[in-house]
Parts: sequence; C-alpha cells; structure tokens
Amino acid sequence: MDTTLTFDRPAAAPATRAVIADDRTMLRTAAELTRELNAPRSAIYWGDFIASVVVGYAGLVTAIMVGPTALAIGAGVLAVLGLYRALSFIHELTHIKHASLPGFRTAWNALIGVPMLVPSFMYEGVHTLHHARTRYGTAEDPEYLPLALMKPWTLPLFIVVSALAPIALIFRYAILSPLSAIIPPLRRIVVERYSALAINPSFRRRMPDGDFKAQWTRIEIAASIWAIALIVLVATGVLPLRAFAILLAVASGVAVLNQVRTLVAHLWENEGEAMTVTAQYLDTVNVPPPTLLPALWAPVGLRYHALHHLLPGLPYHALGEAHRRISAALERESPYHKASYKGLPGLVWKIGRSTMVRAK
Repeated sequence: MDTTLTFDRPAAAPATRAVIADDRTMLRTAAELTRELNAPRSAIYWGDFIASVVVGYAGLVTAIMVGPTALAIGAGVLAVLGLYRALSFIHELTHIKHASLPGFRTAWNALIGVPMLVPSFMYEGVHTLHHARTRYGTAEDPEYLPLALMKPWTLPLFIVVSALAPIALIFRYAILSPLSAIIPPLRRIVVERYSALAINPSFRRRMPDGDFKAQWTRIEIAASIWAIALIVLVATGVLPLRAFAILLAVASGVAVLNQVRTLVAHLWENEGEAMTVTAQYLDTVNVPPPTLLPALWAPVGLRYHALHHLLPGLPYHALGEAHRRISAALERESPYHKASYKGLPGLVWKIGRSTMVRAK
C-alpha cells in the first residue's frame, strides 16, 4: 500500500553527473560464477519460513497472554522480528518460479499475507517494475524516490508514516474492498492507488486481468473477510482492546522496521534519468558479514540488495555464497566492492547528510 502520499519528487534537475558505464567484467564475472546457484532449495525455503512464522506468532501470543512486564516486551520484539522475516518472503515470491516451490505462495498468503493484510498481489506485478532496466530510479519506478535529494524533514516523516500502515490496511480491506466491489469507479482508484507496496506516490497500477485477476480476487476476498472479522471481534468484545492494541503495535513494528530497511536499501541519489546496470548497482546497498545485525533488519537475503539487483533471479539462500565468490574474483578497484557498507548507522548518516547538504 502506498504509504508516502505526502511526499513529492523534487523538481527534475538538469543531468549534470557523468553517466556511469556498465562494467562488463563485473557483470560477466557475476553471471559466470553463480550459474549453478540459481535453483531454489525447497527445504530451506519451507524450513526458514515455517520457523519464522512459529517464532513470530509464539511471540505475539505470549505478549498478549502475559501481563505488562519485561517478558511481554521481549515477546513483542520477538514477534516483530519473526513476523518481519516471514513477511519478507514476499520478495522471493516475486522472483522465483512458482512451479519450483509448489504451494509456497498459497501457504505464505494463508499464514502471513492475509493475516497481516499484505497479500502477495500487492507486490507481484509491482516489484518487477523496479528491476526493469529503463524504469529503475525514474518516475515510473514504484519503489524509488530520490530521498537523498529531498528536504531533511522527509526522512523522519518517511519512517513515522509507516507506523500507521496497519490502520490503513484494515481500512483498505474492511471498507474499500467491499465498497469497490459495487462501485466500479472506486474499484479503479483502489487498484491503481491502494493495492501496491510502493513508495512512489505518482505510481498507478494497471488493472489485473486473466489468471492473475482471478488469483487477486480470491486472496482479496479472504483479506477483506479477515479485516471485517477483526473489527467485529473488537466491537463485540470478543477480542479485548488490549489484545488488539498489541496486535497493532506488533504490526506497526514490522512496518517501521521494513521502512527503516527501505530507507537504507538504496542511496536514493538518482534524479530521474535512466541508469546503466552498474549505476543501479552502485545506487544500491550490500551490508555483508562480518556485521551481524543486518541479519535481523535485512533478512531473507535483503542484506545483499545490491547483489540482488545484479542477479535478481538468484534465490536468497545463495546470495552469501555468490557474494564470496564474486568478491574473491574481482580486483579491489572493481565497482562491485563499492556497494558494500558496514551497517545501518553509517547508511542513515550518509542519506541524512545528503539531505542536509542539499538543503543549504
């Protein structure tokens, strides 16, 4: 769902920076060294996903069941981390061939997508546009805003607004879904503007068709029923307000954590022009080992986001090995090494400094 409606792109500036040519050696080396790593391993996907779901919901139930103690806070944090990791598999759903992991999309939607009101269709058909060679970093990219070139106050607002996502999603599926089913003009608005995990407020989705439309409809009906049921359960007292507040707090925690990761996933320095693959790579971020915390805030391979933009078809569990191979094969002067950063604080400082310099 578009959570940045208050953000606008800065006026396009004349293209003054030198165009970064593609580094053919880097691109060729990355492709050649990782060819046998492209097959997703079913046991890893299912084991990791189910474990994340169990940890997340166990933490949530514990936080609800125990009183307001340190244990409840710890359980809530565990719930956020577990559910966030499970939710992050939506990224994999957009890239893997579903025939190689039969039933995974259905299980993901049943256990995470529908309960958290972030069904897979909100990302499928959207995220691939972000990877399109001529769309990345332009006004047609649903997942890009030149944040580093915007006003300094936009960064904290970018994070804070994400905390409202659970309320917005309940409204989207409990109110807008049923209304749009009987009001065609509203349906178009809902699909175009409120059915995508996008940060670009000017992005408009195309209406779905064919098999994807049928799949979308089935999943949206389930999400709508769940959202309405939540409201009814709270209104009738079946679900206590305290429990509902904890649900919202955990869901907001997941949304905020994801937004923080989004903030540092790119350098956000492109002013709207099309970019080469190498330029896209250098505008994106890897946070490889030995630092450990990215495994929590950038799970399921997202710590190798720049590498993912080089090799978007590589399954998440292969990215670590791919990074080791490519890093060892390329000289230190290669652009490949320039996309690796030490951790979250330095990345936040980098983008914050860029906005402050721009504001002067």
